[in-house]
Amino acid sequence: MSTPPSLEQAPPTIRRAQIVALTLLMVSGIVNYLDRGTLAVANPLIRHDLGLSLGQMGLLLSAFSWSYALFQLPVGGLVDRIGPRKLLGIGLIVWSLAQAAGGFVSTFGWFILARIALGIGEAPQFPSAARVVSNWFPLRARGKPTGIFNSASPLGTALAPLCLSLLVVHLNWRWAFIVTGVAGLIVAAVWLAVYRDPVKATMTEAERHYLEGDDADLEPAPALTFADWRSLFSHGTTWGMLIGFFGSVYLNWVYLTWLPGYLTMERHMSLMHTGVAASIPFFCGFLGALTAGWFSDLITSRSASPVASRRNAVVIAMLGMVAFTIPAALVQSNTIAIVCISVVIFLANAASASSWALATAAAPPNRVGSLGAIQNFGGFLGGALAPILTGYIAQTWSFVPALLTAAGIAFIGAMSYLLFVRKPIEDQPAAGEAVQAP
Repeated sequence: MSTPPSLEQAPPTIRRAQIVALTLLMVSGIVNYLDRGTLAVANPLIRHDLGLSLGQMGLLLSAFSWSYALFQLPVGGLVDRIGPRKLLGIGLIVWSLAQAAGGFVSTFGWFILARIALGIGEAPQFPSAARVVSNWFPLRARGKPTGIFNSASPLGTALAPLCLSLLVVHLNWRWAFIVTGVAGLIVAAVWLAVYRDPVKATMTEAERHYLEGDDADLEPAPALTFADWRSLFSHGTTWGMLIGFFGSVYLNWVYLTWLPGYLTMERHMSLMHTGVAASIPFFCGFLGALTAGWFSDLITSRSASPVASRRNAVVIAMLGMVAFTIPAALVQSNTIAIVCISVVIFLANAASASSWALATAAAPPNRVGSLGAIQNFGGFLGGALAPILTGYIAQTWSFVPALLTAAGIAFIGAMSYLLFVRKPIEDQPAAGEAVQAP
């Protein structure tokens, strides 16, 4: 019995390409989340300098999420059609220019446009990363690299207040936008100069066998068409992932956007203690993404179905998020609450990493980016809605029902994954295939 390709040692050329790709995805992902977090870090100073109301700041904070979510749909297809190298390179340039433009704006309207452009530019990051992993890693070994590129998001979130506060305090809030924008342009230049999409026609037999196993002699996947992309919506697997990720990201973004305010207003912590306490869960989230990659590959190596095993990893992590959010909302002790929230963020990033690994297992080879982006579209609809609904519930009642509502939405998401993500999407659906809807 031959060794599965995922358990073989990668050929040296493939191994070098994997290391380069993951390093660049990590760096670009950290810059991605530093750019997203700049507005939150500089929030009070921006409001003061531009004379913005709380309502205007709320619109400004949400502008990124809406454009980011909506552009997931076309971006996924573009990643699959033109490749992650070109599309992520273009995205890096667009979002870095938009980020730098935030340092020069003088009116609310121009700032809104800059944040919308930031969302459009950042849209290719994670669909491109999923396609890179699909290109350079065999099916049963995609959990760890997916966990690695996903770990950039909590790491960037945790680093944002530490790094950007120095720029804001010692220079000016405008320089925080300009410096991070320039950093992104440097990363874009390195990405375009160094990274290459694989060309299997030039690979040795050993390299192709490592990536594709028994399928190495098959014809390359056909180029993506609009009909291929549209057909994804006829599968229950797609809808299960879209609805499921909505619940996962909704609960995660409640903490991403409201954790400092929750600790200050609901738990009456001082600003000094809030800064430290709010950073701890996101460092735990970094560890969660890395751990999920290892765990996902472990259970996949022992399972007959990569889709079922990666789906189960998502469901387990999401049910854990729900279970620990309930005591986080109800306990009196601030210490216990922070511990519970840290576990939730750990599991939220584990669920996210496993969800992206699931996309690489459930999609046909020429639609990995498309399926991942559709799932991410659902997720960021949840991410855009979470801060608005949480704020309304907290203002009307308190943060306790807001957190319990988020837990309920996450539970529905977990059930969506469990009930509707049953099998991989066929490469070419049969003629007249019935629509599978949840």
